[in-house]
Amino acid sequence: MTSDKDIFYCKVPATSANLGVGFDSIGLAVDKFLTIKAWESDLWQVDFEQAFLNVLPRDEANLVVQTAKAIAKQYGKELPTLHLHMASEIPLTHGLGSSSSAIVAGIELANHFADLNLTSHERILLGSQIEGHPDNIGPCVTGGLFVGYYANQEVFYQTADFAGVSLILSVPAYELSTQEARRILPQNYKHSEAAEQNAIGNVMLMAMLNGDYDTMGQMMMRDMLHEPYRQQLIEQFQPVKDLALAQGAYATVISGAGPTILTLSAQDKVDQILAVLKAEVPSCDHEAVAIYRH
Repeated sequence: MTSDKDIFYCKVPATSANLGVGFDSIGLAVDKFLTIKAWESDLWQVDFEQAFLNVLPRDEANLVVQTAKAIAKQYGKELPTLHLHMASEIPLTHGLGSSSSAIVAGIELANHFADLNLTSHERILLGSQIEGHPDNIGPCVTGGLFVGYYANQEVFYQTADFAGVSLILSVPAYELSTQEARRILPQNYKHSEAAEQNAIGNVMLMAMLNGDYDTMGQMMMRDMLHEPYRQQLIEQFQPVKDLALAQGAYATVISGAGPTILTLSAQDKVDQILAVLKAEVPSCDHEAVAIYRH
């Protein structure tokens, strides 16, 4: 985050959350960004650089503004009236954390214009209070791999660089709201499922941290809490997964709530996987992206 005398600049990364078995707790920062420029003005106003953002409010109802005002008020401060210019590489309602990036941008605006001096931990806590979970908010703030737990107004988290893994995003044209993706999930799970999921998640995390990406990938694709249910909402998921794995990818999973599909692979296999996906699944936009690290 940078600023000069008159304009405040804020750049927040996209995120890919869950990573299979890390439901509501694990996320990655992705090298695609929401960028905000803000300066004091007579009226609240939000301008957009890209046409797809025109569905968003241009006034105080905008999520960035709502968040900034709410955070300032929480600390007993009042923001000056601001003019915002918003540019984004993050598609809306596609499982890449567009809402979380807006929330974190709002927190950064409040932090700057209300002189809050927030720590990273405080930013993540504030964002988690709004979102209800930290897996998108966290990597927006920390970059890299984020593993977090939020409950009872407390947040605990760890981060890691997670080097040596490359990412491919497969983005269908249609949107999928988080609300719709959550409605399809069961209200209850069996005790045996919860125990097995816990064991799988523990092994996956240790494999990630130890650089055993083959084991990581096997564990990542054994989720029982959300992917078996959400797959039916994403027609391209199984074809993308089958093709990517056939080309040697470590894993293919749903990014966040979907419909974006995330493939993790070694760098030397990215070009071949991309070529096959572009040829065989033209209904998605496929691109290689990097993990964003501060």
